[in-house]
Amino acid sequence: MNQNFENIREISQLVAEQNNLFLIDMIVRGSEFSRVIEVFIDGEKNISADECALVSREICKQIDEKELLKSYRLDVSSPGVDRPLIYLKQYSKHLNRLLEVEFKTSDTSSTFIGRLVSIENDILTFQSNKEIKIKFSDIITAKVLVSFN
Repeated sequence: MNQNFENIREISQLVAEQNNLFLIDMIVRGSEFSRVIEVFIDGEKNISADECALVSREICKQIDEKELLKSYRLDVSSPGVDRPLIYLKQYSKHLNRLLEVEFKTSDTSSTFIGRLVSIENDILTFQSNKEIKIKFSDIITAKVLVSFN
């Protein structure tokens, strides 16, 4: 990734943190004259469109002040349910929701679907056919499953 994009990633991370949010991912696509930057942010609680707009304005302001890009479109949003959870602090807002979790065991990995029932320090407890306790560092990937009840 070129230096300007690394600078934009750093700006995005800093702006998110200043707003008690965190950067999940940044995707850059398009050509020099039609550049699109997608910034995905999240928080310990659900984030609003107003928060995304605030972060977007601040990132744009800094990109323009530092003249990092001439022409671009910036899209700032929450990651959506199709993206895996990355940080432990993302899990708390998904208590009592169904997740698909892949985790490492001693010599392999396992996958299950279960309801997140509690979080204590870095131990997450899920209810599936049985209660499953997993250390956060053992989770390979976890996605929230959409249920229509």
